Amino acid sequence: SRAGMVLSVLVILLLSMLYEAVKMGKAVLLRRALLALPRSLSRESLAEPEEGGTGPAQGSCIFFPIFFHRWFRYHVGQTLFHVVQVVLGYMVMLAVMSYNAWIFLGAIAGSTLGYFV
Repeated sequence: SRAGMVLSVLVILLLSMLYEAVKMGKAVLLRRALLALPRSLSRESLAEPEEGGTGPAQGSCIFFPIFFHRWFRYHVGQTLFHVVQVVLGYMVMLAVMSYNAWIFLGAIAGSTLGYFV
């Protein structure tokens, strides 16, 4: 029916827009993850200060520095965004593979609008 086709095209349009939004979110998380890394990986910048001390801990080996925890959280977020992006991409691809011109145009319009927004 016409209503079903319009609804299908609208859903594909929204899925395509969401795909572009997830792609942008993944790029933002990558930028934040890179900013969370220290500029210098010298031993002094990686060592945690001792309690009550003002300088870096002498002779301590830190396996998971604080910056690593922040970077790891961003990396987990990027991984989740990637999974959502792949699932959305395959869903839109499967819809386009129905060889329906209106569905195809909905995917193109959604991708265009999503990128523009």
